[in-house]
Amino acid sequence: MSYLVVGISHRSAAIDVLERVALDADAATKLGLAVRNSAAVAESAVVATCNRTEVYATVDRFHAGMDEVTAILSDITGVPLLDLAEHLYVHFEEGAVAHLFQVAVGLDSMIVGESQILGQLKETLRAGQDNETIATDLNALFQHALRVGKRARTETGIDSAGRSVVSAGLEAVGGTEGRRALIVGAGSMASLAAQTLMNNGAQSVTVANRNYDRAVALTDRIGGTAIKLADVPEALKDADLLVSCTGARGVVITEEMIRNAGHPLGVLDVALPRDVAPEAARIPGVTLITLADLVGTAGGSEADIDEVRRIVGEETGAFEATRRAASVAPTVVALRAMASSLVDQELARLERRLPDLDEHERHEVERTIHRVVDKVLHNPTVRVKELGGDPGGPTYADALRQLFALDQAAVDAVTTPKGGEQA
Repeated sequence: MSYLVVGISHRSAAIDVLERVALDADAATKLGLAVRNSAAVAESAVVATCNRTEVYATVDRFHAGMDEVTAILSDITGVPLLDLAEHLYVHFEEGAVAHLFQVAVGLDSMIVGESQILGQLKETLRAGQDNETIATDLNALFQHALRVGKRARTETGIDSAGRSVVSAGLEAVGGTEGRRALIVGAGSMASLAAQTLMNNGAQSVTVANRNYDRAVALTDRIGGTAIKLADVPEALKDADLLVSCTGARGVVITEEMIRNAGHPLGVLDVALPRDVAPEAARIPGVTLITLADLVGTAGGSEADIDEVRRIVGEETGAFEATRRAASVAPTVVALRAMASSLVDQELARLERRLPDLDEHERHEVERTIHRVVDKVLHNPTVRVKELGGDPGGPTYADALRQLFALDQAAVDAVTTPKGGEQA
């Protein structure tokens, strides 16, 4: 199986296009299951954030896998394939591995080096495991990506500025000190916004959400006051900063609501699709910042970015070497199994032809045959293991299969658990 990534992000499409393919948790689950159940795909995972929608899959054929994934993505999002195709990017095998590692370290984020993506990748892994769309291969890839992300943040200052989409947006609307903030939403982005506001001198924080209990849970955990979504228009009259980050599909904060607040207001809309009516930007005294305004915001230093790129390259090479080495192991095991079977057959034949051998003689003959076979196989199996981590490793394994006439089914059986379903 080979790794495949089909995705769309702020790097390949404008925010208005990303809005059309944005997925909530339920839609991401539906997409992951649909991809997993398609003919060319063995495993699937969906990374859905405010600035990317990506499908990771293991496939047996590149073109068939790519066609199936893009068709399902179009079907789930409702965006025609022709409209979607021009914005999609595709990575395969080592390119797919390198891309996920770049995502994990924050090189592919709106805010270079932001660490929120690590939590999002953990959630992708957890959801895939719960829904049984992630098995051995994608689990290994995502676990390694999380380690790469942690390594980059430990060994470099890529996230030393502590910036995120939320913190950059709050700076753009005038900062947090002394502000009376209203947050609409109660998910992970809202939680980050509330924590940032509380830690950076906001005078007050009010949280509104369609599910009032979730707003209460957030304020109990971080601080502030919870209100119902219906109370937002009135709450806007007492706020001078609005942060909106719901998962709604349409406008949550209308132009009229903001106009009726009746005073200058900083508005940060980090929802996808957008929560705030864009016409609100025309209201005198209102500063509206959206995700589109934050694309390309600087994060880590150039030196840190260069070092993180080096780490990604090194880790990609190490991961691929491990995969190549693992790919030759079944051939070695199958070869040893074939040799053992031949030894058993010859010993049985010897038993029939020389039934009068005593136990000591029989034992000495058996030991001699095993020693000869082991010596014959020693160098080829040791060398193919040593070479397995090199780019040509799988080719050496193919040569071994040809030289010893190994049945491919016997090799495949080494990695197939009882029950017949390949891991």
